[in-house]
Amino acid sequence: MAGSNRPFAQFSYAPSPDQGRARPARHPLIIVGAGPVGLTLAIDLAQRGIRVVLLDDSDRIGEGSRAICFAQRTLEIFDRLGVAGPMLARGVSWQVGKVYQANTLLYQFDLLPEAGHKMPAFINLQQFHVEKFLIDQALALGIDLRWKNRVVALRKEADGVWLTIETPDGCFDLIADHVVACDGARSPIRTMLGLNFAGEAFEDQFLIADVRMRAELPVERRFWFDPPFHSGQSCLLHKQPDNVWRIDLQLSPQADAEHERQPSVVRPRIERMLGHGAFELEWVSIYRFQCRRLERFVHGRVIFAGDAAHQVSPFGARGANSGIQDADNLGWKLALVMSGASPEGLLETYDSERSQAADENILNSTRATDFIAPRSVQERRFRNAALALARTQPFARRFVNSGRLSLPTAYAGSRLSTPCSERWAAGPMPGAPIPDAPLGQGHLSERMDGGFVLLSGSVVPAALVPAGVSHVAVAAPDVLLRERFDLSNTAGYLIRPDGHVAARFRAVTGTLLDRALRKAKGMVDAE
Repeated sequence: MAGSNRPFAQFSYAPSPDQGRARPARHPLIIVGAGPVGLTLAIDLAQRGIRVVLLDDSDRIGEGSRAICFAQRTLEIFDRLGVAGPMLARGVSWQVGKVYQANTLLYQFDLLPEAGHKMPAFINLQQFHVEKFLIDQALALGIDLRWKNRVVALRKEADGVWLTIETPDGCFDLIADHVVACDGARSPIRTMLGLNFAGEAFEDQFLIADVRMRAELPVERRFWFDPPFHSGQSCLLHKQPDNVWRIDLQLSPQADAEHERQPSVVRPRIERMLGHGAFELEWVSIYRFQCRRLERFVHGRVIFAGDAAHQVSPFGARGANSGIQDADNLGWKLALVMSGASPEGLLETYDSERSQAADENILNSTRATDFIAPRSVQERRFRNAALALARTQPFARRFVNSGRLSLPTAYAGSRLSTPCSERWAAGPMPGAPIPDAPLGQGHLSERMDGGFVLLSGSVVPAALVPAGVSHVAVAAPDVLLRERFDLSNTAGYLIRPDGHVAARFRAVTGTLLDRALRKAKGMVDAE
């Protein structure tokens, strides 16, 4: 197979400045795992002035495309971190999906039908490119990024976490006030703490192949149920940059994985699908997916994020996007706690909010899996009936599940939210993510600077705006934004650093703002 999925040189190893010290060095925060989640969190915290040590046991960016679909909310996070520009330039933007049964198009859908968003619904971009752009930004920020540093032992103490690190020059110890484990689905940190996943492992297997070919096909997501080239199974096709295409083919539970991944077996399958053999195999993998998570994501001073905390099927692009949104939720909370501006208990809301997101993703992934690969006669009958109706009846299309695509979670009932009892014709509820909209010569998402933001329908006197809160007044010409948020001249929203609503008011007052801000910082449980 071609080797273009490993275009970057391995990273050089340099001995740690902590190596060889008589006593272990102490750091405020150590992140384990320099994948997209760990890098996102490290950059976020560095931009908040928090010193981070980022450890990774590898010496290179991972092989293969792995994650390729990055959603609008994730792109907004990357934009705030200063890395969305090169990703958009390199990636393939798309928003249309098509669903087929056999060779018949059942229907198509638009993932971003409303106007006024800065970011596209999705871009397709190989994970190794995403990691490269994140690494470039991490190094530009001076983050202490250490390659070939493997955590081999961990001990929790009352005031910190003791880590033993193995390197090419030997082992040494570090102590951290907090450790965030972003070390993947097989998380060694999780194993060291004796933690287990709860959930379901599915028997069905899927073949992932990235192929390089020239094809005059539209940029869209195509999903087939029971196609003639892969009878009785399902298939997914996506375009990536550089004339690379992602193909997912369902296999039977009994398929021999070693046999199925051989090029001599893979090529004929893909030739039947494409109708030609003018392609090169870039990367092939066989997987059985799981929908599982840790019972808790916060274990004292050790916190889990991304695949180390939860795993879902790849249908719906919920894995990497959810992990990056974990980092977005956790970063500002860690910064407030580590600076002494919020109590340690604020970190418990990371557990409750992102556990809710994980449960939502697992539910959607499980439902998609049951529809794509029905495990009983009854499930298959339901699927076939839904597909048959979807050809002519729009109402039936909501029952067809080829993978509900990733959306950010609304944190219903979060203890950081101030409940809203007033009447609103539109706009996000407390706990929900804000939608983007045009604002002046730019977009609302560009005004989310990583801190708390007051969005109001008119200018609020500076004396009423709490310290540390940015104020964005929406002018009358910004009609779409005012409609999207139902903003009258007196109304306002307090928006959290991660772009979720903390509170909204029909009439903004200093007292209401102060109270809502304290609640959003975890300083009061209720008012």
